Amino acid sequence: MAWKQVIEVYDLLENPRVESQTLEKFFFQKGIKPSEFEICRIRGKKGETQFIKIVIKGKAGRLKGKSSPTLGIIGRLGGIGARPRKIGLVSDADGAITALACAAKIAEMRSRGDGLCGDVIVATHLCPRSPIIPHRPVPFMGAPVEMDIMNRYEVDEAMDAVLSVDTTKGNRVINRRGFAISPTVKDGYILKVSEDLLDIMEIVTGRLPAVFPVTTQDITPYGNGVYHLNSILQPATATSAPVVGVAITAETAVPGCATGASQVVDIELAARFCIEVAKAFGEKRCSFYDHQEYLRLVSLYGSLAHLKTLGQKSAGARSRPNPEKP
Repeated sequence: MAWKQVIEVYDLLENPRVESQTLEKFFFQKGIKPSEFEICRIRGKKGETQFIKIVIKGKAGRLKGKSSPTLGIIGRLGGIGARPRKIGLVSDADGAITALACAAKIAEMRSRGDGLCGDVIVATHLCPRSPIIPHRPVPFMGAPVEMDIMNRYEVDEAMDAVLSVDTTKGNRVINRRGFAISPTVKDGYILKVSEDLLDIMEIVTGRLPAVFPVTTQDITPYGNGVYHLNSILQPATATSAPVVGVAITAETAVPGCATGASQVVDIELAARFCIEVAKAFGEKRCSFYDHQEYLRLVSLYGSLAHLKTLGQKSAGARSRPNPEKP
């Protein structure tokens, strides 16, 4: 269970000033070493945020010169708060809470002698004063920095696969409480949903798995003027590693800027899922995609990596603002 870690991280982040020293103290007490912890403050056009990256070395991971693959867990969001307009944590903070709770739990497991095989890299950013973006059916959270900056600090080339965790409640296409996963996205291809991930999801939740729909628009970069469900799959535009979205969902459309809207039960489920994937992935028991089938697709239809770029902008094209974060 990850209840304790989720509650601790929630309480840690529910603060108008999330100090780097406080974060360091918390994670060092969990067993994270100073060499595994990195935090930096970046200022953008709409404010500033703190990017945090935690690298948890595994027993047989690449950082020890061994062969177990590295999993990336990215907490994707616009901001954890919308001060001064809103007091407290917003719904959009769920991705950050999930990712950091995973780091705390995996570190504690290692301290007790239950270290994972592979390395795990956890990354997210923490902005208590993010802007609110008007949108229908509900308003969303923006971010103080541009998407390419977020990807630069959150996507690590050492990640062999990525789970991108994001609040995905402001829509009408996935209307179920809990969390849902996406098909695997790799270099412009929307691939088959991973059977291994579906198996883990069923075991963790005790329910039938849920998969949210992904369109071509969703896997293209922000800034190209087309609609995106949200930013959950934006990491796929910055890596060739397979990316799967882990969407924390609701039955109704919930504003990303709403306070009092985080469901601790759902966050804990998502965190526990990510931890179980980390265990299996490091032990080479969990595949995000069929490599041979992917090669077959490329041989038949060519590379789709151009979808990771802004493409060819036609003269006079109208730019449509992205409705969700950031």
